[in-house]
Amino acid sequence: MATSSKLKLGVAGLGRAFSLMVPAFVADPRVELVAGADPREAARRRFEGEFGARTFDSVEALCADPSVEAVYVATPHQFHADHACLAAARGKHVLVEKPMGLTLEECRAMIVAARSAGVRLVVGPSHGFDAPVRRAREIIDGGSVGRVRMITAFNFTDFLYRPRRPEELDTDRGGGAVFNQAAHQVDVVRLLGGARVKTVRAVTGRWDEARPTEGAYSALLTFEDGAFASLVYSGYGHFDSDEFAGWVGEGGLAKDPARHGEARRLLAASPDEARLKESRSYGNRDQPPPTGRRLHEHFGVVVVSCDHADLRPLPHGVAIDGDTERRLEPLPAPAVPRAEVIDELYDAVVNGVPPVHDGEWGMATLEVCLAILRSAREQREVALENQTGPVGRVQMNGGQGRN
Repeated sequence: MATSSKLKLGVAGLGRAFSLMVPAFVADPRVELVAGADPREAARRRFEGEFGARTFDSVEALCADPSVEAVYVATPHQFHADHACLAAARGKHVLVEKPMGLTLEECRAMIVAARSAGVRLVVGPSHGFDAPVRRAREIIDGGSVGRVRMITAFNFTDFLYRPRRPEELDTDRGGGAVFNQAAHQVDVVRLLGGARVKTVRAVTGRWDEARPTEGAYSALLTFEDGAFASLVYSGYGHFDSDEFAGWVGEGGLAKDPARHGEARRLLAASPDEARLKESRSYGNRDQPPPTGRRLHEHFGVVVVSCDHADLRPLPHGVAIDGDTERRLEPLPAPAVPRAEVIDELYDAVVNGVPPVHDGEWGMATLEVCLAILRSAREQREVALENQTGPVGRVQMNGGQGRN
C-alpha cells in the first residue's frame, strides 16, 4: 500500500511514451512525480526543472530511491521485463507500458516478481482503458443489448513512417505494428468481447523494404463463447480512419486532414531519423505541448455487434444502433487525459482494488499478438492457452480524475 493518499511515482524512461502520459500525471492530484531515470542528460534536467524531482542515469538507482512507491516503466520494449522485475524486487508497485514483454516467459517472470514482492502490477496504458470502451462494456453487462456476437475493429494510420529507432523496425526486438499497435486493438476487443480468446488466424504485411517490419495485419479471433472479432490495421500512411471519428486523432485532439502525408514528408526530408525521433521525445524544448479541446482517446473504428444493437465507442460517447432506434450516449470530455490509467493504478495500490489490466491480462494480450505473428508465419490457425477474461464487471470509476 502507498504510505500517503498521493501516490509517489518514479518514471523509468523519459522518452516518447512518458511525454504522452505527462498531461495525465500533471493534471491528476492523486499522483506526484518524485523521481525519473533516463540516460539523456537533457531529459533529466528538464524533469528536474519541471517537477522539482530527483533524477538518475539508471533504472537501478531509481528503484533504490526509498521515496518512490510505484515505478512507471516506459523504457524501450526489450527492457520492460528486466525493469519491471527490478522495481518489484525493490518493493515498488509497477505500471508497465505495452507490450508487457516480448515473450510469455518474460511476462511470467514479471507476474512472479510482483506476486513474490506483494506489489501491484498494472499493464498500460492501452486503449482498453478508454472511457468509451469501458462504457460500451458496461452497456453490454447491463443486459439490454443481449450477448456480444461479433466485433469489427479497423485502424489506418501513418504509424510506420513516424521516426523510429532501429529496434522499432526490428520485429525480433519488439518492433513493428503487431507489438506496438495490436496490443491496443487486442486489449479493446478482449475487454468488449468479455470471454477468453480461443484461436487466432492472421496474415501480416511487410510492403516497404526501407521499413523492414510488419506495417499491417489482419486477424480473426474466436472467443470461447462463440463470438468472433476481426482486426485490421495498416500503418502505411495512406487512408486515415480518423475520418470516421470526425477528424479526432488517437489522442483525443482535433487533427487537420490537410496535413495528410506529413509523416512521410518529414521522414524523407530528415537526414537523421534518430535526431527526428529525439525531437518528439520528452526533453526537447522545441516540441510544443498539444493544445485544443481534448475528447476521449480512441483506436480507430470499433463496432460491437450484439443481439439487439451495434455499439460504437467514439471520442465523445457510445453510439447505439438498436432494433428500432439510433442514439448517442454522450460522455463528458475528460478533465484529466488518460485518467482511467491513474484510476486503475491508484485504486490497485491505495485502495486494494484488483486491476483489470493486471499481469495475467497483459500476458493474455501478448499471447494474442504473438499468435498473430505465428499464424502469419506458419499460415495456420493458432490455439491459445494463457487467456483470461475481465476481473468481474468493468466499471466506470468515480474519483478525482474520473468522469
